[in-house]
Amino acid sequence: MKLPRTTLILILLALGLGGFVYFYEIRGATVREEIKEQKQQIFSFAADDVQSLTVKTKKLTLNLERSPESSNLKWLIKSPVSGPANDAIVSYLMDLLVKGKSERTLSTPAKELGEFALDQPQATINITLKNRQSHQLLLGKSNFNGRFLYAQTDPATKPDGNINVLLVSTDFANAVNRELSEWKQPVDNSQKLPGLSTPLPTPTNGK
Repeated sequence: MKLPRTTLILILLALGLGGFVYFYEIRGATVREEIKEQKQQIFSFAADDVQSLTVKTKKLTLNLERSPESSNLKWLIKSPVSGPANDAIVSYLMDLLVKGKSERTLSTPAKELGEFALDQPQATINITLKNRQSHQLLLGKSNFNGRFLYAQTDPATKPDGNINVLLVSTDFANAVNRELSEWKQPVDNSQKLPGLSTPLPTPTNGK
């Protein structure tokens, strides 16, 4: 039996719509979920869990420690000098560690670590938690378009001989590549009273 042309067109449209729904809604959802899963949280600890940080760059090794709860200051510099830390600067780095995500994770042979400049990283961040657990983040070079940094967390070789290389925000480089003076708490000059100037003697009229 020959189908009317209109019916045939409707059948073809229905098949086409069904194919679109399958590839976009079902298949597309699977692909989108895979992409979403690639963006993994870098670390799972909270900011309050961190007791101390050691930031090592090409120019500086900085040791930071959480100050006692009774203190108004959140962080203290323990070395290379001692003193209060710039809480805003430390909080910026802490936010990246706690909330930062890896855009993508690459599994690559351990012998290729140098390809990402992770054999001699531009920065190493050692994190010690209050429960004595420790974590480490290595920051390598930028990827090909400069949008991300290659990184490695808690370096370890997997059973297959590969390592996991992460793509993280370049904000990490901005957070750690600082001068020592930037890590120090700024001097609050607003609390200082202006110096009293000695009034000049009033000239007297000679008689």
